[in-house]
This record gives sequence, C-alpha cells and structure tokens, in this order.
Amino acid sequence: EQPLYSKSLSLNINADDYNPSDEFEESTHKTVFQKIKSVFSKEPIYRPRTIPLTGDALEENFPPNVVKNQKYNPWLFIPIVLYEQFRFFANLYFLLVALSQFIPELQVGYIFTYIAPLVFVLAITMGKEALDDYQRWRRDKEANSQTYQRLTTQGLEEIPSSGIKVGHVIKLKKNQRVPADLILLKTTDKSGSSFIRTDQLDGETDWKLRRAIPHCQKLKNVSSILESNAHVVVDKPRKDIYNFNGNFTYFDEDSINAFVESLSLENTLWANTVIASGVVYGLTIYTGKETRSVMNTSTPQTKVGIMDLEINRLSKILAGLLVLLSLLLTALKGFDGYWPIYFFRYLLLFSAIIPISMRVNLDLGKALYSYLMNTDPNIPGTIVRSSNIPEELGRVQYLLTDKTGTLTQNVMEFKRLHLGTISFSKDSVEDIITHMRNWYSGAHNEDSTNTTPSLRIRKMVMNQVHQTILALALCHNVTPVIDETNVSYQASSPDEIALVKFTESVGLTLHQRSAIEIVLRDPQGKHIGYEILNVFPFVSETKRMGIILRENTTGNITFYMKGADSVMATIVNYNEWLDEECGNMAREGLRTLVFGRKHLTQSEYDQFLSKYQEAKISIVDREYKTQRVIETLESGLELLAVTGVEDKLQEDVRTTLETIANAGIKVWMLTGDKIETATCIAISCKLVTRTQSIFSFVVNSVDEASQRLDFFNQQKDSVLVIDGHSLQICLNHFCEQFFEVAQQAPAVVCCRCSPTQKAEITKLLRKYSLNKRIAAIGDGGNDVSMIQAADVGLGIMGKEGMQASLAADFSLSQFSHLSRLLLWHGRNSYKRSARLSQFIIHRGLIISVIQAIFCAIYYFAAIAIYNGLLIVGYATIYTMMPVFLLVLDTDVTEETAFRYPELYQELQKGRSLSYKTFFIWVLKSVYQGGVIMLISIFLFENGLINIVAITFTSLICTELVNVAMEIHRWHPLMILAQTATLCIYFGSMLFLSNTFDISFILTFDFGWKVVIVTICSCFPLYVAKVAKRHYDPPSYLKIN
Repeated sequence: EQPLYSKSLSLNINADDYNPSDEFEESTHKTVFQKIKSVFSKEPIYRPRTIPLTGDALEENFPPNVVKNQKYNPWLFIPIVLYEQFRFFANLYFLLVALSQFIPELQVGYIFTYIAPLVFVLAITMGKEALDDYQRWRRDKEANSQTYQRLTTQGLEEIPSSGIKVGHVIKLKKNQRVPADLILLKTTDKSGSSFIRTDQLDGETDWKLRRAIPHCQKLKNVSSILESNAHVVVDKPRKDIYNFNGNFTYFDEDSINAFVESLSLENTLWANTVIASGVVYGLTIYTGKETRSVMNTSTPQTKVGIMDLEINRLSKILAGLLVLLSLLLTALKGFDGYWPIYFFRYLLLFSAIIPISMRVNLDLGKALYSYLMNTDPNIPGTIVRSSNIPEELGRVQYLLTDKTGTLTQNVMEFKRLHLGTISFSKDSVEDIITHMRNWYSGAHNEDSTNTTPSLRIRKMVMNQVHQTILALALCHNVTPVIDETNVSYQASSPDEIALVKFTESVGLTLHQRSAIEIVLRDPQGKHIGYEILNVFPFVSETKRMGIILRENTTGNITFYMKGADSVMATIVNYNEWLDEECGNMAREGLRTLVFGRKHLTQSEYDQFLSKYQEAKISIVDREYKTQRVIETLESGLELLAVTGVEDKLQEDVRTTLETIANAGIKVWMLTGDKIETATCIAISCKLVTRTQSIFSFVVNSVDEASQRLDFFNQQKDSVLVIDGHSLQICLNHFCEQFFEVAQQAPAVVCCRCSPTQKAEITKLLRKYSLNKRIAAIGDGGNDVSMIQAADVGLGIMGKEGMQASLAADFSLSQFSHLSRLLLWHGRNSYKRSARLSQFIIHRGLIISVIQAIFCAIYYFAAIAIYNGLLIVGYATIYTMMPVFLLVLDTDVTEETAFRYPELYQELQKGRSLSYKTFFIWVLKSVYQGGVIMLISIFLFENGLINIVAITFTSLICTELVNVAMEIHRWHPLMILAQTATLCIYFGSMLFLSNTFDISFILTFDFGWKVVIVTICSCFPLYVAKVAKRHYDPPSYLKIN
C-alpha cells in the first residue's frame, strides 16, 4: 500500500538560484516606512514571513498568543465607567447639582438629598460592571493557561497557550483545541491525514480532513522534523478562512537542490478548531490577533437600547423646561442685584424635573424582565446575558438569521432518486435493495437472448440502478471513522453523509477509505477496492466535485462528478428531463445533486495527468491553470441521476417565521451555504411564500450588478437571493443603493457569506435602515461577529457549540422560542418601561410645578415648600412601590398577543414613548400641580404648615390614583403596595411633628379638603381618558 506522500508534487530548483522572499511580492520584514506607520497608526500592518523549521521562535515581534475579552483594565476602570455613566445627561446634571451644594450661597436644603441618590446609582453600576469584567478576566486566564507540548531539540516541554510563539512546533492530541494557526507537519496516521472539528470557526459541525506535509510525514521519527534543512514561507495574515497560500521548501543533504511543495488550506490547522483524530504536530505561523479566528471576530461594543437614548433626549428637553422656568421666575422677580444666584437657586429648587431615580427604576425593571425571561417555563433554557436591552425585543424590525443549525437541524435525510426513466422515493427503497441484491448475486450475467421484453427491461433498470448507487457510494469525500464498536461518517458536507448512508441502507456500504483507496462492501459481504487517482474537491466557484478511480479487479478508470444542476447541465450529455426534475425537487425544498460519469482509457488519463502535474507545481496562477486542465475532462459525461435530500427544519420553524412575518419583522437569511441549498431551505421553511417569486442576483462585474439592481427595483413581492461575491461588488460600489432596494424585499437570502461579511451586512443595515432595530440570531462561532454587531444578539445553544450563545445578549435553546421572546416578553418589557419612565417624569414635574407656584405666591422667594425628608420620601417610600409595580401590568393577554401578532407592529413605531406622549404627560403634570396648589391655597386657613400638609397629602393621593387609573390588570402586589403606601405615609406623619400639625390632620376638615383637591386633580383626566377610549380606542381594545 502506497503512503500519501508518494503522490506529492514538487518543484526542483537549484539552491543557488532560490530566494524565499521571491515567493511573495511583499517583503518578509518591516520596511522603515512600515515601522513608522505602525507607531502612529492603530491599524496593524500584516506581512508575509519565512519560518525556519528549527522549533525556535522567530526574533521578530509578533502578537502574543493571548485571549483577551476584558473591557477594562485596573487603571482605566473607574474613568471609563464614569464616562459611560455621565454620557447620560441626567447623571451629568445631578453631578453638577451635587457639586453646587458645596457652595454656601447655592445650598438649598440638605446636601445628602442631592449627593446620596447619585452615589447610590453609580455604586450599583460600577459594582455590576466590575463583577462582569472580573468574570471575563477569569475566563481569559483559564484559556491562556491551558498547557500544550512544544517540540524542541531536547524533546517535549510543557508550555502555556500564552507562551506559544511563531516558529514553535506544537504537539496536539485528540480533542485538544488548536491554540494558534498552525501548518500540519506530521500525524500518527500512516496516510498523513487528520480530522478537525471547525464548528467554533465556520459553524459547520462536520469534520474537515487535513493533510500533513508529505516530506515531514515520511520522516521516520518526530525529532527528525527539527533536523531537516527546511523552512515554510506563508502569506500575510488574512481574514479568509477558506483559502491559504504558502510553500514548504526543503534541501537535499548537500544543500544543492531546493524542493518546493505548495501549501493550501488542507495543510492548515486554524486556531479554535479541535483535533478530532490522532496526534498531530504543527508549526506555528500566526498567533494572537493575527489568527484567522480573532481576525473574524469583532470587538464587542457596549450596547445601549433605543429607549435609553430616547429617555436621554427627553431629559434634555426637561432640562430646557427647567432653565425656562427658572428664567421666567427670575425675570418676574427682576434682573437686579444678585439675580444669577437666584437663578441658580431656582435651578436647584426645580431639579426634581430631571429625575435621577429614573435610572435606578429602569435598571430594576430590566432586572425583573430578565428574571421573567429566565424563569419562563414555556421557553426553557433561555438565558439573559445582557440585562441592559430587554426593551429592544419589543422594537425589532429586521431579523438576520443563520441557516444551518438555526433554521435547520443540520441533519440530512434522503428523499428522492431520479434516473430519468424511473424515480425512487424513500418509500420505494425496497425496490432498490432488490435490484442491488439481484445484481451482486449474478443476475446481470444471465443469458438474455431468450428472455421476454419485460425481463430485459428489468435487467436494464437493474443495471441503471447499480451504476447510480455505485456512483453515489464512490463520488464523495466521506471517511468512515471507527470508535470502539461504532462506525460514523465524517465529511465536509452533510449531503454527502446522507447519500453514503443511503447507499449503505440499500446494500452498498463504504467500508474503508484512505488517501489512496476506497473499499466498498457489497450485499454479499464481499469487498470491492478502488484506487483513488485524483480528487477534485467541491469549491463555491466551480459548484461541483469530481474523483478519478481505478477499479482494482478490472483496472477500469472512471471519472465521476457531481454538482449543482445549473453547472452540470452543461457538462453532461443533452437530455430532456434534468431541468424539469431538478425544478420539481427544488419546489419541494430538496437539495439536489446531479451525478455523471465518464470512462477513461489509460492513455487519456496519462495525458491528463501530465498536464495536471505541470499545472499543480506552477507558482503563478496555480488555481486557474489547474482548473483549466480539469475542465478538459468535463465534457460529454453520461448523466446518471439526480438526488434529493432534505435538511430537517428545527421544530416549529415554519410557524415561528410566519408569526414573525405577520408581526412586521422582515427576515434576512445570512448563510455560508451555496445558493441552491439556501434557496431550498428558504422555500422549505416558508420564508418564501407561495405568492412570492425568487430573484437570483449573481453577477461578476460592476456594470452587471448595476443593471440587476435596477431590474430588481422594478420587481414587486420578490425575495432577493444573492451570493457572497455579488454582494461584495454591491457593497463596494452601490452600498446605499443596494440596501435601499433590499429593504423593499419581503425577505433576503445572502449566500456564501463569510463571518466578516455577516457582521458588515448587520452594521450597514443598521446604518441605512434609519434607526430600525436589527436582531441577529445564530448558533455557531461564525455567527458571533454578526450577533455582536446587531442591536439585539440572539444565540442558540445547539450542535455547533456554545460560542454564539455565550456572545449573545439572549440565549435560546431553539429557534421556535423566538416568537414568545419577541411578541410577549419584548412587548411587555417595552410597554412597561415606557409607562414607568413617563410616571417618573410626571412625578418630578408635578412637584416642581407646585414649588414654582409656591415661589410665585410668596414674592418669588427661592425657598423650598417641602423639607429634605419629604422630598426624599416622596421619590422613595411614598410613591416608589406603586409606580415601580407598573412593571407587572400587561395591556393584553398572552392569547391575544399570539393570536394577533400584528399588534407588535404598533411597538415598532415607538409610540408608547414619543414626543407626543411626553408632552401629554407634561400637560397632565402642569394641570395637576396647579390644581393641587391653587385649590389648597383657596382652602388655606391657619398658616403655612397646613398648606404643606394639604398639598403634600393631596400629591401622594393623586399619584396613587394616577397609578390606579393606568392599570389594565390588578396584580395582588399592586393592591398590597397601594394599601401599604397609604399606611406608611399616614403613619410617618406621627413622627414628623415639625412638618405636620397632628391635631389638624386628625380633623374632618383636613380629610374633606384633601379629598376635594384629589378629585379635582384626577377626575377630569379620568373623564378625558374614558372619552378617548370610546372614540379612539387602542388596537388591542378593538380586537377584544
């Protein structure tokens, strides 16, 4: 049996004429200009490098191999957190107010009433941020401390992940994470191959095959690697995880001849992949920030919800009202004497207009929303990882979703096999089994001269079935993996595994595969061997895969090929049924593959091999020349069959997408799969409805892209399907126009998207969608950048690991939970926070109006009507619980929210907290504050102390009645809070004898005056509310 490296292709060059720096256009070392630029520029300068195979680290400085997810460092923690907090206008205002109290002339009341709330808010925020960052630091430390074995001239030595440098040779065992980007030098497998798991890099759960460098693999022992006179030249670090360029050069014993072997993706081990088989040795080529994994992961940003921004804007309007009110009273008093001091004292007296308690109440509300989501039994496994933005779930207008593992289970199942004259489905597999058994029992060798026409037809069908099943069993990149007694299949595509399992179910089993041989087991239990001559892997550009095999018993050489119907239609011989059948399968949501074959003579193959070897060792345009040679075989193939497999959808995906669409949320599918696959899934999951057409956008030039954009702009109700290359052309040349057009489509499917492209689409959609909220959902490591770039990041805990779930703002166990998270929890979070913020604004405005009228009546004196204890008590123990418990209220029932998802569209418009609602509440505050103060003055009898008692008591009662008027459904806790607040207030009067005249409070006179004031302040507003509900009811009341 020949080992893998016997088929290696190399180029022999005289050592005197060889210069490794000539292999790439850029220099290996930094130029003077690059060094100067790297000092003054934050952008790193990437460059190619030549790495000697000695096991020693290169002297040149490269990024340290560390994982760092911390947001802060110990020295900048306090400044950064304070900056983040004081970006909010309310916090900055209260900082200035608190500082002003250290100036004696500006002191109004007790200093602690201004300082304590600010300190309390900052302490809670800083503690939360410190805890979160400490947990990130612990995770980073754990990852950086993982130990690996480094190969040196003295043997193996332990080294932490953070100590690995470019040039080190690292030993990796099965199930060990790859700590940096490596070149695979040698494996324990004789064929020089090894499997890796890439689910945390590209999101695909299938194992990938990697091959060792042939020269290193044939060395007798590992220590010989460092003794060989060789080096590796690699291109500069890039984000592209699907391509790699490099060369491996070794010299003979006399250093006369240099032998160059090309390196490609199959020789690499990217960081964060996992070794799935054997023990491997790899040469470190990129570390830290230069690894493919880190370059495809964007830095997480602190997300701020749109409601927080809206409240911040409203706070600035309140500040304007505060200044206007202070100026008005100052003007009425007169701009003479020390009027600036009076102006600032008015600012301090009316500072309640800007409520500092807003931040605390909203943060407590967000914590409650998060708790309700985490404990909801209808969506088990949900975890809220970012409690700052639960209200964003109620404002989502675009959902960007991954496909594999998110909408689908990534589990393929055979559904259809069409041979042109006959078709087989899953239900007719028994017929195929019968044909296969008859063939291998020798029925096809029987004399057919005296048989009837029907028997001859059966033999013809039997032969056709056998040739097709044989093609399915041979044309693939599947490898059987034996783990103890279990046999599993590994491949880069789940389609291939599904078809190989299908051939096994009909009797033709893939028994063994190496780099040079495939062994099948027939229904009789006999083994059939095929020598692998050449394999042409599937790539997105060609959309096909081919293999050339020689049967061991007969020596016949056959070229098998499979691929997308759009490509294979021009390669196979003319036929009348291919397009029609592929269309039928696509409409059923099946993923189709077309199989063809071509018999080759030995001379034909030798002629091809000569040209192929010449193209493979070419340094210039290697891929282009190789593909041109392969295309010489791709003509006149015999069409064998079309297969259809189904990617099983996640549970209730169709229902969930339909509900989301009815809620006014547009779905964009961003996937790394090819167009045909993505289109099938879009149809299968009903992302494309029966009334919608599909517009395929595949172009190769700027002019063509412009024409297609203009044409699509004229389409109506058409789903846009675009591939990654065409998308990049649009982003580079027609970015704004593309997003303007794409937003008109009911849905968009972007295929062949890299992780970076997914993040870029998310950012650009946020930019060009005019502040519409974007949610992104995925389940793999390749979705992390997209999730972090969205306004709302959603991660699914699935087969592709926990990376997406850990990076997300909200973690789900399955896609179907999304509808409840948005339509119920998102709705409640937004509506509750909107009402809570309005009440808190109202609470500050009404007491400020009372204070303003009091100052005006008493000759514009800048003195407080209420002392510090009443001010602090008003915003805390007297009104806080009833107002805060509005976060338990719901305007619609669960049944209504899910039966009528269209109700969600109202939330997207942001009308629950808008400038209109804000000024309505301002008018309410002015009216109620004026009524309370003026009627109290009208009823005034014996002195100032009685006015304080009547106005403050009426104020508390008015707030409690306002809460009661706004409640849709009474919660037991709300009833308790209302009752307890009244009891606490009247009970506290007994201990505030300096503020309240107890003898007056206990009289009937006090009671009826408070009742009259409260009724006058609330009853007209209640009548207005009832009238509005009758003549212009909200949508949920119309439905009910």
